[in-house]
Amino acid sequence: MGARVQTYVLLAGLILLATLPGYLGSAATARFAVDMMVKLAFVIGLSIFVSNTGILSFGHAAFAGIAAYTSAWFTIPVITKKVFLPDLPAFVLSTDLGLWGGMALGMLLAAIVAAIFGVAVVRLAGIGASIATLAFLAIVNTTMSHATGLTKGTASLIGLPLSVNLPVATAVVLASLLVASVFAGSRAGLMLRASREDEVAALASGIAVRRLRLAAFVLSAALVGASGVLQGHAIGILSVSQFYLELTFLTLAMLVIGGQHSLSGAVVGAIAIAFVGEVLRNLAGGFAIAGLTIPAMPGLREVGLAILMLVVLILRPSGITGNRELTFANLLRRGTRRREAQADTAISD
Repeated sequence: MGARVQTYVLLAGLILLATLPGYLGSAATARFAVDMMVKLAFVIGLSIFVSNTGILSFGHAAFAGIAAYTSAWFTIPVITKKVFLPDLPAFVLSTDLGLWGGMALGMLLAAIVAAIFGVAVVRLAGIGASIATLAFLAIVNTTMSHATGLTKGTASLIGLPLSVNLPVATAVVLASLLVASVFAGSRAGLMLRASREDEVAALASGIAVRRLRLAAFVLSAALVGASGVLQGHAIGILSVSQFYLELTFLTLAMLVIGGQHSLSGAVVGAIAIAFVGEVLRNLAGGFAIAGLTIPAMPGLREVGLAILMLVVLILRPSGITGNRELTFANLLRRGTRRREAQADTAISD
């Protein structure tokens, strides 16, 4: 079994294991599991660009928003659209494509916008490219906030069919994981990672760095767009604020904490932060322990995640996975090293 296949099998197994509480727990636990899958789909899509190029992107939340609203235009029932979005073109008002058709169109539009904007991004490198993506996020957010005829502006758009449950969200995540895994193992992925390590040497070797970065950017935007569609159809409501700075920094934290240069890091980081964040969210409401009542602590989740990110960056800059892909060989090697370390400790004692 090849290394990439091993990685996919292990990560798919981890994802399915992480969804178990959603099937076995309460309705609230199921909602948490769906939200975790939505964030995981976003981070997997983001990793296609960030992990392979080494360029941090602050703008991918914009692609999630573009795809989410595009899907909403073609999935909200015709009668509801005519009430809440009467300014849409006539053919849009009369069309209902369902979840998968709406998702396909949303991903397509996100990819087209990424192809146009990406031409400028791939000409930059390092912090310059990252700042450009942040500027793009601000432009899209401002535009969507004022496009009341398309998005309801700063108000919420309601009426989206609740078409996304845990099995649907998990299926999209596994499909995104497969696409990301195939791309990472492809010739394009290998050349991109070579340019990430030494761009000058890659260019000297004849690698078309800009073209490959643009391809990764477009594919990444399309998969992130799928996560935006999932989010809208999981809760039935869209607002422009859902796709701005909070989502941007949360998903980047997931990627960095897990290990930003590997697909395994994206998956492990997203799942770990989702569970830790849920625990902190519950504790933030206040709790009692040993007869002592702890009052509500608003903001505990955000502060706790920030501290966790700092600790990981200080103690393990390469993230939880050490920027390595999970394989059976790596797991066995790690277990062997642990046993050897325990044996050495026992002998020294």
